[in-house]
Amino acid sequence: MNSAHPQAVNETRLRVRYAETDQMGVVYHSNHFIWFEVGRVELLRQMGFSYRDMEDRDNRFIAVAEAKCRYRAPVRYDEEVLVRTQLLGVRDSLVHFGYELRRAADGALLAEGETTHIVTDGDMKMAALPEKYLKAFRRAIGKRDGKHS
Repeated sequence: MNSAHPQAVNETRLRVRYAETDQMGVVYHSNHFIWFEVGRVELLRQMGFSYRDMEDRDNRFIAVAEAKCRYRAPVRYDEEVLVRTQLLGVRDSLVHFGYELRRAADGALLAEGETTHIVTDGDMKMAALPEKYLKAFRRAIGKRDGKHS
């Protein structure tokens, strides 16, 4: 992950539950995306708002348009995982996040990924982020001017 303004990175710890593993005793691959979402939600909360705020107060949703994950090492039951989430970029109607999953015990890289989100209204039509969120996102990635990333 690239270094960023501290506000633009969140670290969340979780412990692998037995139900998240497959027959081989390894975390089933789709669970990584659930963990990415956990990190994303916590990053927004760290920035001072939540998905619920965006949805309920401002009728804005950030729908996943693209998601990718590169698996580096197996993750097993009862291991503690550190989910590092970083805001990579923002435009009026687009938000881009990056993720690392690391084993808490030794820091080993388990997986890395990215998600790109399109901002929509309640009718799933593309919409601009309200200015308060756009400013918070830009501030979190160190942008003070109107440039987009």
